[in-house]
Amino acid sequence: MPIPWLTALKVIPWGDVIEHAPKVLKGARDLLNQQRQRRRETAEPAPAPDAAVIEAPGPTPPELRELQQQLATAREDLTRLQQTQDQITQTVAELAEQNTRLVAAVELLRTRTRLLMGAVVVLAVVLAAWYFSAA
Repeated sequence: MPIPWLTALKVIPWGDVIEHAPKVLKGARDLLNQQRQRRRETAEPAPAPDAAVIEAPGPTPPELRELQQQLATAREDLTRLQQTQDQITQTVAELAEQNTRLVAAVELLRTRTRLLMGAVVVLAVVLAAWYFSAA
């Protein structure tokens, strides 16, 4: 059974979507800028692989080595999470921009459809007048 796309498009409150699209785009851009700013504020130079494990002079208790390994793993995880969060934020911003372009395109299509329907009605009236005047 085909999906009634025309019905679905009529149900969507396009006026509200068009009205709020710039706000969504602005919010996404603000989110992206905040994310970048936080990243700059919290950015630390990544420790060199040798610097991740601090060697204490003399014999080191195994617990300290374990803690150092856990710290290095946690730093790597944190770096991966920050990269993932940056990618997600960038994706949200891109989706908001695409949404804005999509809404603009739909509004253009709605306008063109209305003009076309008007032209069809005018053409039908002209053809009907011509047909009945010739008969």
